[in-house]
Amino acid sequence: MKTISSKISAFEKIGYSLGDLAANLVFQTIITYLAYFYTDIYGLKSTDASIVMLTVGLTAAFIFNPIIGLLADRTNSKWGKFRPWILYTSIPLGVVALLAFSTPNFAYKGKLIYAAATYSLLLMLYASSNLPYSALSGVITGDMGERNSISSYRFVAVMFAQFFVQVFMLPIIIYAGHGDKAAGIETVMTWMALVGTIMLLITFFTTKERIVPSPEQKSSIKDDLSDLMKNRPWLIMLSLTVLVFITLAMKGGSYVYYFNNFVDKAALANFIGPVIAAFSDLGINFFGSDPVAAGFGLFNAGGILFMIVGIYFSKKLADKYGKRDVFQYSLLVSTIFILLFFFFKADQVILIFGSQILHGFFYGLTIPILWAMIADVADYSEMNTKRRATAIIFSAMMVGLKAGLSIGGALVSSILGLYGYIAKDGAVAGQEIIQPEAVAIGARLLVSIYPSIPFLLGVGLLYFYVIDKKMEVRIEKELKKRRGDDL
Repeated sequence: MKTISSKISAFEKIGYSLGDLAANLVFQTIITYLAYFYTDIYGLKSTDASIVMLTVGLTAAFIFNPIIGLLADRTNSKWGKFRPWILYTSIPLGVVALLAFSTPNFAYKGKLIYAAATYSLLLMLYASSNLPYSALSGVITGDMGERNSISSYRFVAVMFAQFFVQVFMLPIIIYAGHGDKAAGIETVMTWMALVGTIMLLITFFTTKERIVPSPEQKSSIKDDLSDLMKNRPWLIMLSLTVLVFITLAMKGGSYVYYFNNFVDKAALANFIGPVIAAFSDLGINFFGSDPVAAGFGLFNAGGILFMIVGIYFSKKLADKYGKRDVFQYSLLVSTIFILLFFFFKADQVILIFGSQILHGFFYGLTIPILWAMIADVADYSEMNTKRRATAIIFSAMMVGLKAGLSIGGALVSSILGLYGYIAKDGAVAGQEIIQPEAVAIGARLLVSIYPSIPFLLGVGLLYFYVIDKKMEVRIEKELKKRRGDDL
């Protein structure tokens, strides 16, 4: 195992972080708007939207990601193992992201086929780009402090993408389409695809793979899979990632329904009125007069800004107390602020926004740590097996991410269906859709009780995760010694 200087320049960290900004323009759009896009813009029935999201998502999770992981670990080129994947998927990913959020005028069966086909291509290309991108963080440096720093840079970039998608995207969609959401989302996705492609190319040209497996290292697919099944921290991280992304998809995809069907619009308009006026004074008018779109955006803005604050403190806390402990306690506290949404009344807008802000801060502490823990698991495996298989280890994150995203997203539309939600396809043409009163109850549960359950299960799982602060130090010392002997 060969490695060179572990210190990474700020320039390279920024270049690397832009790759996740690009990926999250796609990922955050899927989490926040895919269910809403299928039911309220494209016109799929809620049950059919659930089936598409669940079936395609689980296929991507358990077939696409392991295959990409195995192939990436066996890629050899003058650019390394993982950077070529980022280069060659940059343009196709942008094109397919645009197609997946387009609205061709097909018959209903054609719409279903188109949705399933484009979503499948999108998740396959996302895996082909983002799994090698994630694995790249494990070979840029072997220094755990630098790895924590890279994760912090990376997830500040993620927050910028999340901020744009969750704060500005819905108002811009309405503004760009002049009220036509289908036209608006196609315009927005076109620009996002272009910007994302450029950022992925910047990541390719500014990064370098420093940890290179020795030429004599050989392992079969059977060896890699056998190592995974014996790797308890990997199994825990796989399960934890599934649980975390079920919650993220469930509450992220439910907020738009929560604001449309539960939050009192008059109270919301009174609360956000001065903010909209301030934006108007600055010449920013795309929020318009829609209190739901504006309130939804500003609600997300508060949470994201404080997530960024949490990310800032994350590295310092992880360096001092270890990743596992900081993740566990931060996840627990953030869950408390999700649960509080169950108790808020529709007109308690200040409490709703306040709880979102506090949840955002404590969840922000966990964001960089999750990915850095996966890199630690790759080191743990190398220490015990004397073989490095970074991408297949990182497939735990991608398998868990896709599985959790698919399950959580499908739960949004299926649970709303149980409460009688009327999708665009089920409405009478030309008439305003009036949802049953039960939908408000379902929307409130989808941002409080239901998403709290996976987070709490994740907190419990971390009691069985053995890579604490002492183990991190031991792994780093042993691998540095071993790699030094190889030089």
